Amino acid sequence: MNTYKSYRNLPVLAGVCPMTEAMKPGLSVEECVRRLKRYHYAFKRLHQIFIARITAEPIYELKMSFSLHAHLCAEHVTALRRRVGEMREPPLGLELVPDTCLEIFFDEILAAPTTEELVLGLYQKALPALKVALERHIAETNPLVDQPSVRLCRFALLEVGDMLKFGAQTVAGLTDEKILQHAQSWLSQLDDCLAAAGALDGTQTPGSQKIPRRYSARPYHYDGQPKRDERFPDPYNMGVNAEVFLYDEKFAPKPKTLMMFYKRLREVDVPEMMASIITETAGKPWDYYRDMTRQLWDEARHAMMGEIGFVNLGIDWPNRVMVNFTWSLALNTQLKPIERHAVLYFIEQGLMPKNGKRFEWEVGLASGNPLSALFQDYDWADEVLHARIGRDWYLKEFDDVKKAVQYGDQCWSRVLMAWGKWREDGLTQHRNWWPEAYREACQHWGTDPDPNVLAYSTTYEQVRADLKTISASA
Repeated sequence: MNTYKSYRNLPVLAGVCPMTEAMKPGLSVEECVRRLKRYHYAFKRLHQIFIARITAEPIYELKMSFSLHAHLCAEHVTALRRRVGEMREPPLGLELVPDTCLEIFFDEILAAPTTEELVLGLYQKALPALKVALERHIAETNPLVDQPSVRLCRFALLEVGDMLKFGAQTVAGLTDEKILQHAQSWLSQLDDCLAAAGALDGTQTPGSQKIPRRYSARPYHYDGQPKRDERFPDPYNMGVNAEVFLYDEKFAPKPKTLMMFYKRLREVDVPEMMASIITETAGKPWDYYRDMTRQLWDEARHAMMGEIGFVNLGIDWPNRVMVNFTWSLALNTQLKPIERHAVLYFIEQGLMPKNGKRFEWEVGLASGNPLSALFQDYDWADEVLHARIGRDWYLKEFDDVKKAVQYGDQCWSRVLMAWGKWREDGLTQHRNWWPEAYREACQHWGTDPDPNVLAYSTTYEQVRADLKTISASA
């Protein structure tokens, strides 16, 4: 071997690895597949946890990060499923639980009763254990013969690293010594779960201790009631109808951009609603959950576009813009999962015509605000993908497209937005926050407020977001 030379000293073995590394025995196909199935299980359970905890998590930044991290996990689940399928014939056994102690480990994190314990379980236990397993695979397998698996592990490690970096800052920001001391016993129990499973990848000698359930002693129950942190002080407020303003020709593009930022930020309620569909819909092919999670993440991105837009204009959005959760609240508590999907599809069909995403992009261009134009450009592109996802997974439930759209309209019409009752119960006064936000934007622009724009006061009491008149106000 010492005398072996490549042609003119070019990299050997396509640059994958040195010859010496390619000569090590490495993992058998059987062992490789066994480990891959455990990574697959871990990513799939992480995806489940991130999705299931979005709606009832009050902290906005965590809603957004859980949306992203669920999407990343879903993509790695998909890649691992494909890789196992390359090496084995069906049935692949990908839906089996590889170890009961691993099942308890993830069940415990899913059922964590507080945000602090949840992030500790995710970012200090589950993801670090997965990182160690992926690194061990790369170190122990033959880098040439198992190059497709090594490639998947390397890409996964890149994004696991991103999640861990986010998690470290999150844990530092949300926990203190008292919280850590309170959680220590439970965190030690998670360590015991991993030890009893022989580590996440099952490569270590399993412990003999019996693992009791603590938080997961009672099966986890999904909470579909959206919750918001203190920066959303008036979540029932439906006092400013953004769509009526946006499509009114007498208003100029510049203030319409401000209203589009509101519409984008308000889309935080779409991940809150879509999480309920994904969590409460069982028995679909994996690609359904991957595609729906991609759309959920896109909607979270749209909300952050609105956040950026307000920050860029120097607008204190938590105090100036009353972002509500009434849509996700109503759909999650009044409709079945397939009915929520029907409403989502129906609304998406209204985004493609003239008074839709193209119109918003044109408004962004005309406004002279480059961020608005950019955001609406990508928002429009995302909706094209979402329309395809709707065709792939919602329309399959119907034998006629027209019936599918009509069903969505019927479900949407049945949703009760208790506009009057919320006010009577003291949950909101539907305060018109628009003049304050508009004045602050005008200060940033260095212009005087337009009296007509300043006077805008149309609410959602009689006209819903797709501009359809509500027959009777609740």
